[in-house]
Amino acid sequence: MSTDLASKLREGTKHSHTMAENTAFMKCFLKGIVEREPFRKLIANLYLVYSALEEQLQRYSTHPVVSLIYFPILNRKANLEKDLVFYYGENWREQISALEAGKVYVERINEVANTEPALLVAHAYVRYMGDLSGGQSLKKIIRSALDLPANEGTGLHEFEQLPSVEAIRAFKGQYRDALNALPVDDALAEKIIAEANYAFELNRNVVHELEADVKAAIGDHVFDLITRQDLPGSTERSPGNNAVRLVAAE
Repeated sequence: MSTDLASKLREGTKHSHTMAENTAFMKCFLKGIVEREPFRKLIANLYLVYSALEEQLQRYSTHPVVSLIYFPILNRKANLEKDLVFYYGENWREQISALEAGKVYVERINEVANTEPALLVAHAYVRYMGDLSGGQSLKKIIRSALDLPANEGTGLHEFEQLPSVEAIRAFKGQYRDALNALPVDDALAEKIIAEANYAFELNRNVVHELEADVKAAIGDHVFDLITRQDLPGSTERSPGNNAVRLVAAE
């Protein structure tokens, strides 16, 4: 059975891509403004999200749908723990806390795992393919803006088993093939697309909650100057186009 789910997800989440790029947080980010405090809060909340997602993906590693898009080489939890040691210190577990939006995000992942596990496909797609796509451009912005030491602070976007652009591109092709091979009918495919759009919304809500921290760090005037202009629709970075595909596959 082939549903061309990869293309359907790409087309069905285009608007959500654009909305993700046009949050005030991401507009600042793409201008190279990365403030350490809100950024480390984001990393902490993504750690909670990935911890939940990866626990559930492992739980359903023999599920007839979920198992086909379960690739442990994509797991981010261990890398995020290294990031949290860097940003918070060895006692990071006592310092981090979930934002309200972060709690809702984690709760949704656990809810779909308990009620309709196939929808975990949507959450895996949004998170991991984003890390492999626009996340690689974001990594360069983070390293430059925070003047990070070598091999520190961007573990979220480091894939040790995919060490080159070519390796990442090849794996993304493999992932799209896996999506297209999933044994799902049209009705389930539509539910997965709807859930992917909701995953984008959950992600937007997390960064919305951090915008006050960014504004406090850079000042109201600078914040307003940067965030008043909308970015174009979501695409990979290309000549003459400053947009970056942030949180899903090509």
